[in-house]
Amino acid sequence: MTGQDSADTSSVESWVVSAGRDRRPGSPLNVPPWPASNFVLGEGRSYARDDGTPGWAALETIVGGLEGGSAISFASGMAGIAAIFNQLPSGSVVALPDDCYHGVAELAHAGERRGRWTVHRLAVIDTPAWVKVCGEADLVWLESPSNPLLTVADLDVICAAPRKRGAILGVDNTFATPLNQRPLALGADVSVQSVTKFIGGHSDLLGGVITVRDENLFAALRRSRELTGATPGTLETFLAVRGARTLAVRLERAQRNAMALAERLSRHPKVTLTRYPGLASHPTHAAAKRQLKGFGTIISFDVRGAASAADAVCTGLQLIQHATSLGAVESTIERRASVSGQEHLPPTLLRLSVGIENVEDLWTDLDRALRNVP
Repeated sequence: MTGQDSADTSSVESWVVSAGRDRRPGSPLNVPPWPASNFVLGEGRSYARDDGTPGWAALETIVGGLEGGSAISFASGMAGIAAIFNQLPSGSVVALPDDCYHGVAELAHAGERRGRWTVHRLAVIDTPAWVKVCGEADLVWLESPSNPLLTVADLDVICAAPRKRGAILGVDNTFATPLNQRPLALGADVSVQSVTKFIGGHSDLLGGVITVRDENLFAALRRSRELTGATPGTLETFLAVRGARTLAVRLERAQRNAMALAERLSRHPKVTLTRYPGLASHPTHAAAKRQLKGFGTIISFDVRGAASAADAVCTGLQLIQHATSLGAVESTIERRASVSGQEHLPPTLLRLSVGIENVEDLWTDLDRALRNVP
């Protein structure tokens, strides 16, 4: 099992910089890329798809330690999530949030159409419904904050709820990152990071890491990766490890920027609704509202007018990039209802991923683009 180093052994800011290094004298300070498919037979590794590489192990040590469990790296976050769904027996029941990443929703409903399982969609903030379904479902899947409405689930209560024997409770922890919350410590079985986002942090890789508490589930997921070939790339893993070293400082700066922008957007005459955990107006359950004071780097807001007005904001920006994805050093924005599978969202909703630029420059860019819309 990997990822056994604990982020609790020192401040997390120091730990993430030092974890996963080879400390033997003469070793490279940074874990180099390992472009190897096979190894000299004898002791240890023989074939990368089966046994991994030192580069994969370094990433798994870092993310596993941050999340507080044992980690398996995958080619993407969705590859890891698919491996979790593949653990379900035929006829299973899946509980899914009404607001979640569209790729996960499409995966779940595609399996339902093939008769593999039944899907129940629940409101993120309906804690009693989640507690009830924990005793009935084979897979309880949560996102908190959710994507893209940023609703915060009561993870403390839901993760502690009694579960059906053999059930899996998984949390997509990408938006929060393990620096803001650790679902495994709350009682979840699985925590997911899309390494593409905050861990990598530079919009230059695809990757995912699944972290678990149970040894049998760890073995099953690792075996699934081996059989399906959903393995991470050599360069991608190297970039992810390098990106993870600066996670704490990037997140601190971006969250500070996001809170400032969310407060200003909430008062802007061209914005009808601003969603950001910690804002007094943000829709979430009461316990979270008391606890959150600026959480994450993602803001979603509705532009006054029609969809064309929201599109005009995106194309009128100069510093903020009109692009999908999130969690990187640069700020990005997109109208989510324009994405296939997201047509049900408010047509003027923009999802803004706030980066590490100067906050006043970001605000000048946003304010100008908003005010230029008729």
